[in-house]
Amino acid sequence: MLTHVKHKLFRNIILSFGMLIGASALAQPVQVQEPWVRATVKGQQATGAFMKLTASSPLRLVQAQSPIAGLVEIHEMKMDKDVMRMSAIAGLDLTPGRPVDLKPGGYHVMLMQLKQEIKEGDSVPITLIFEHKDGKKESLTINAPTRALGQAMKHKH
Repeated sequence: MLTHVKHKLFRNIILSFGMLIGASALAQPVQVQEPWVRATVKGQQATGAFMKLTASSPLRLVQAQSPIAGLVEIHEMKMDKDVMRMSAIAGLDLTPGRPVDLKPGGYHVMLMQLKQEIKEGDSVPITLIFEHKDGKKESLTINAPTRALGQAMKHKH
């Protein structure tokens, strides 16, 4: 009888733990994959941060912050009359379950007014701020590793 009670208690603890893990996974507004920041050279005042974002509900990336930069903006690069142009955008819509790539030559997070050189191997903290349809904002802080200048995003096959 005592073994049965221990087994039942153990099972309930495991189920409760699983529910907690499941609830915290569901509470995560966005999955961030392969974040990275391009390394800089001495005196360089700006660099880009790149990653893949997948939302679990309709969201909009409206802002980003980092302690290493005086100004952080969400940017878009696009062709305009045969010229590639980069400009800040007010936000980036995320459709549930549809990954959005922030990559060189497209959408990205621009870190400007850098307070220090960013070297290969450094980890850069970036806080992403998302807005729900009801206007509620939620933030997520990531640590993006730094890659050497000219190094493209590594793809896992």
